[in-house]
Amino acid sequence: MTVTRPTPLTARALLLDMDGTLVNSDAVVERCWRRWSARQGLDAEEVLRVAHGRQGHATMAILLPDRPLEENLADNARLLAEETADTDGVVEIPGAGAFLASLAGLHHALVTSADVALATARMGACGLAMPAVRITAESVGASKPDPEGFLKGAAELGVDPADCVVFEDSGAGITAARAAGMRVVGVGPRAGEHEPTFLVRDLTEARVEGADGEIRLFLA
Repeated sequence: MTVTRPTPLTARALLLDMDGTLVNSDAVVERCWRRWSARQGLDAEEVLRVAHGRQGHATMAILLPDRPLEENLADNARLLAEETADTDGVVEIPGAGAFLASLAGLHHALVTSADVALATARMGACGLAMPAVRITAESVGASKPDPEGFLKGAAELGVDPADCVVFEDSGAGITAARAAGMRVVGVGPRAGEHEPTFLVRDLTEARVEGADGEIRLFLA
């Protein structure tokens, strides 16, 4: 896919997904969801195709549509605890630390399907600073691909959705950002499968400059 890159791209706020965008947690996600798949008698590869970018209970609702919501929520709580306790192999996406540091004083927020405990564990494992504004699983009533999280992030920052740029890696997240009326920078090969507005290999290919409330975003 060929992606046209305006230089620079301007915005008033950046909204950042966590897993796959700032943090590479694929090793943990795969370990935990493969164990869950085995317990449910489901194909792990199919489960993982659905799981990326979504809250766990939303993934379970798709894969086990006849199971009561209460069971999915309880199962999700167990899975979250398992994921939070396991940070083996969790590393930052190249360039994430420097990119976050460059956003100091600029409008930005974390918008993740993780809950506070999981987000704190994974960002901490990578030595990444947690943005002051964050939208987590506790903040929303609907998981990505619903746009609620990104819209809440924009509202918290006091910025119109059209003036936001989202950084995402998953199909669910990219769909959510588009539904919120936002432009999307896809991060990594998984993002490239879902037609983001722009695409970078990792965050070493993105840099920002800020002045008078405007963010100028340069993509390599």
